[in-house]
Amino acid sequence: MLQRKKEDEAIVLDFLPNGYPFDSRPSHMKTPIAQAIGKENFTLLELVPKKGIFLQPYEDVYIGDAKRDKIHHINGKVAYDKLTHTAKAELEHVITQLVHADQKRFVEFFNKAQPLSTRMHIIELLPGVGKKHMWEIVEERRGEPFKDFNDIKKRVKLMPDPEKVIQKRVMLELTGNEKHLLFVDR
Repeated sequence: MLQRKKEDEAIVLDFLPNGYPFDSRPSHMKTPIAQAIGKENFTLLELVPKKGIFLQPYEDVYIGDAKRDKIHHINGKVAYDKLTHTAKAELEHVITQLVHADQKRFVEFFNKAQPLSTRMHIIELLPGVGKKHMWEIVEERRGEPFKDFNDIKKRVKLMPDPEKVIQKRVMLELTGNEKHLLFVDR
């Protein structure tokens, strides 16, 4: 699909001040680890904080190319099944916050989504959205673009809550083996 921009900010999901519990090295050799999710592309990341820095769940951290105040380096992407129980538990809540905070971006998705093939529209990849809802969305946006999630709810009859639909899709992309990634950079 499209080339995604690198993550500049992340939200901490879990902080392990003594590293992973399954790491068999002596404790003086272990490094603190933070598991986080990128705010832009929902990238699951493993971060190493600077010496003496203790991070909290839900804490925003800068991970871009400029000088970082809390993060020493990024170990790389981490798969969903490698997340700690705490990180998995916090993930859904953080995604809810991110989708709500960036409503404009996701409403724009509804306004601009195009067919994937002659038989499938990209909107149909959203959970609970079939051909009927897809055609209603396409017809409604022809007249006037959607303004926000409430506008979509009002104008598309019996549409599942669009905000929750986006949240579910992001979770599916993070946890499943979705063929098409709409919002997540794995």
